[in-house]
Amino acid sequence: MTAAAPPMTDTDAIPLFPLNVVLLPGGRLPLRIFESRYIDMVRECLRQDTGFGVVWRMDTEPGAGGGHAAVGTEARIRDFTTLEDGLLGIECAGCRRFRVRATRARDNGLLIAEVSWFGEEAATSVSPRHGALQSLMRQVMQNRELAERIDVDLDDATSLGFALANLLPLDLPRSQQLLEMMDPAERLDALVSMVEEVAARQSNSET
Repeated sequence: MTAAAPPMTDTDAIPLFPLNVVLLPGGRLPLRIFESRYIDMVRECLRQDTGFGVVWRMDTEPGAGGGHAAVGTEARIRDFTTLEDGLLGIECAGCRRFRVRATRARDNGLLIAEVSWFGEEAATSVSPRHGALQSLMRQVMQNRELAERIDVDLDDATSLGFALANLLPLDLPRSQQLLEMMDPAERLDALVSMVEEVAARQSNSET
């Protein structure tokens, strides 16, 4: 049975940062900020303790068309510093997902998006057919450095799915596909195929 899509919440206005990246919930995103509009955005977010929206800038992908993706992820700033080159460096974490309803630009060019937030996916146990993904994550967690960076519930389908999606070397279209899926079991099904493809590529490169 297909899980119901998480409910959408009220519309909100947030600053939007289109990037050549797909940020997933639970993912980490280090950024070097040098444009004045985004420096102002970071200051505003820090002052108000709010996040900003990250969406995939699709004009960087051949055949993907222009503009940006309609579904993105809220980035919350966890740390900031001045880098050796004098630029502002920030460390962000992916939080809530949203759908862009409309955008407008400030005078400085910063995009402001009207977004609807996706609610939390209902807690769903991991099906036995996805046991191999649990085993893979357990192997990953044996690496102390990775284990310290990963917050995952191996028995929850949503938590397991996004944790694996953040670790695998996936291209942007597939990462966006996983981000837009609203059924945690469907996301795990897709990840099984993606893990098999990654393993096959690595095996071919070694022969």
